[in-house]
Amino acid sequence: MPTVDEAAATPTRDAAVSGLFRAEAARLTAIAQLLTGDRTTAEDVVQEAFVTLYRRWSWLRDQAAAGDYLMAAVVNGSRLTLRRRYAARSATTRLRLERKLQAPSAEAETFVGEQRRAVLDSLARLPLRQQQVVLLRYYGDRSELEIAEILGISRGSVKRHASRALAALTGILEASS
Repeated sequence: MPTVDEAAATPTRDAAVSGLFRAEAARLTAIAQLLTGDRTTAEDVVQEAFVTLYRRWSWLRDQAAAGDYLMAAVVNGSRLTLRRRYAARSATTRLRLERKLQAPSAEAETFVGEQRRAVLDSLARLPLRQQQVVLLRYYGDRSELEIAEILGISRGSVKRHASRALAALTGILEASS
């Protein structure tokens, strides 16, 4: 149930948010699309920003700053969307890696020698990001640029993780020999 202040502010709020939508929605959608890389997602982010502004209209101290509020909400919403995508990709990648490391097929197990098992055991001891880079590079036959895009990190980070992983694997394998 709206409070007395909210009920009195509704006509002003409706007109103000509608005016802002007409004036800013296209620009905000374009910005969100550049940030997320997807038009549909951008429209969802912008819509959510306007809904939130409408709900919180009475909380704004300076209603003239509503455009700035919307811009911040769109940028933060886009960032949150990208973070969720990255987390979903990471979880999927992690599950695939765990399955490959924990449950090789019967045929593969037949042909897998002690050296390969030692490498897989050593690989499992590495941090997750290093595992991902090594497996994508050597098992998935992906380039540094492709790995960077898949994992959402820079090419330099791919090189750094690969270098550290190979050094760690060498140390682990030499210590176990």
